[in-house]
Amino acid sequence: MISYKQSIKKLKKSKIKIGNEIINSINSLYRVSATNILSKVNNPAADNAAFDGYAINSKDTKKLNKKNSKSFKIIGTIAAGNKPLNKRLKKFQTVEIMTGGIIPKGLDSIIPVEQIIIQSSKNKNRNILINRQIKKNQHVRFKGSDYKKNDLLIKKGTIIEPHHILALKTLGIKKIKVKKIPNILFFSTGNEITNKENIPSWKVRNSNSHYIQSLNKNFLFNFKNGGILRDNDEQVFKKEIKKTFSSKIDIIITSGAVSAGKFDYVPKIIKKFKLSSYFKNVAIRPGKPFLFAKIKGKEKTIFGLPGNPISSAACFRFFVFPYLLSLLGIKEEKSFKGILKNNFTKKLNFTRFVKSKLNTTKNGKIEVEILEGQESFRIQSFIKSNIWTMLPSGKSKFKKGETVDCFFPNQPNKIF
Repeated sequence: MISYKQSIKKLKKSKIKIGNEIINSINSLYRVSATNILSKVNNPAADNAAFDGYAINSKDTKKLNKKNSKSFKIIGTIAAGNKPLNKRLKKFQTVEIMTGGIIPKGLDSIIPVEQIIIQSSKNKNRNILINRQIKKNQHVRFKGSDYKKNDLLIKKGTIIEPHHILALKTLGIKKIKVKKIPNILFFSTGNEITNKENIPSWKVRNSNSHYIQSLNKNFLFNFKNGGILRDNDEQVFKKEIKKTFSSKIDIIITSGAVSAGKFDYVPKIIKKFKLSSYFKNVAIRPGKPFLFAKIKGKEKTIFGLPGNPISSAACFRFFVFPYLLSLLGIKEEKSFKGILKNNFTKKLNFTRFVKSKLNTTKNGKIEVEILEGQESFRIQSFIKSNIWTMLPSGKSKFKKGETVDCFFPNQPNKIF
């Protein structure tokens, strides 16, 4: 039996290759960038107005004050979306300009419309009166002040989110290179597992496959349900593994039949194949009889999850998901910290994943309550929980007030 840390190291050394593909940026939500994405243009594309107002040359106001004011002739209007005004304005001329309008050459500052004094002359020409010195570059959005052409926009290994879509469309990036989505083939196991609703007491409703399938958008994988393998389906399982060698399936996941019982044949069948990596049993709770294998010479891996629902959920969260991150080139997920609200004791050399409830106190502290009912068959405490607390090996007693590591159960800790 190995430690949790040792198992994660083995997983990182047993990566399979996931290819890349080019897709439309508008369709890239929750995909992973395969390269650094650079801005193709300057943003803003040209100097433009940050306010509705009037554009002037600040030099024309150098000597102006309340005793020495000057009329500036309005020679036109520029709205956002208008072509730039090509002609250079003369001294003491101005243009009315709307937010986003391109500032004409020779003008370098905007006076907001709220600060303007409008004058009308006898010949019906409109002017503005300026009686103070205007600073250069006032209320101007400069060309490339947000992004310059070839600036880094999105780093390689970034999960594309809605705010990235906004940036990609704003900067005219139509297509991007992303990692392909890993394909997972999932098998439930056991004669007791059924998809029926009305069942006798000796049957168990199939829930693990549905739970893991529900995670696929948050945890970046395609899900294919392989159905239920019965207690006498050893050769069926062997054939299913062989089928994946010529398919697009990247990862096989089983739930159940991975421990040491009479019908726990998953390890035995997997060992019939040539393997470049294999381990079984990890010093964790829940989920000790966890299994991992990499097929030698094939870009295929197998995860054997325990059959109990909470063990299966914990092992997916803390083994399969970190593995997916490494395949896709995403940075290792980091925990966020919470303050323990109650005492908890565990076995010294085991890592515990405990169902917990996170709350924020009135003074802004994050508190974590470890819930009662930590057994792997209990789903009530899982329903009440909103966080996994990870308690590392090497320590058995955790006291109220200590800082602990927390992970969201159904989504990555990407917001921290």
